[in-house]
Amino acid sequence: MSQPNARQLQIAKEKYDKTYQLLTASVKKTTEYDVNKNYSPDEVEPYDAFSDRFMRTVETAIKFFRNYEYYLQAEQSQTLRDGLHQMEKLDLISNIDIWLEMRDIRNRIVHDYVPEKIAEMYLLIRTEFYTEIRQLHQKIQKIDLEI
Repeated sequence: MSQPNARQLQIAKEKYDKTYQLLTASVKKTTEYDVNKNYSPDEVEPYDAFSDRFMRTVETAIKFFRNYEYYLQAEQSQTLRDGLHQMEKLDLISNIDIWLEMRDIRNRIVHDYVPEKIAEMYLLIRTEFYTEIRQLHQKIQKIDLEI
C-alpha cells in the first residue's frame, strides 16, 4: 500500500495503543462500582477517568478501523455498521453487536446518573467490553506495516 496510508495507519495504531494502555491502568485501579456507597469526589474520580478512557478507546479503535480499511482497500465503508462488518470479516473484532453496544454505552455514560445503571455499565466495560478491547489490541499489535 502507499506510504502515506501506511503512515496514517501506524499513527492510528499508536493512538489506539496509548488509549488501550490508559484504559488498562483504569481497569486495574478501579473495583466494582458499589451502588450503596456514597462516593466522595476524590473516590469517584478514578471512575470518571475510567469512563473517559473507555470512550476514547472505543473512538480510537473506530478510527483505526477506518484507517485500516482504507489502507487495505483504498476506500472506507459508508456506515459504522458496514465498517464493523469488514473488521469482523478480517477477524479483528469478534462481532458487530458488541461494538455497537460499546458505542451505545459510550453515549449513555455521559447522560446516565442512576447508580444502578452506572454500576451495570462499568461491569460491562470491565468484563465483556474490556475482553474484546484487549483481544483487539493483541490483533492490532500483530499487524505488520510496510512503511
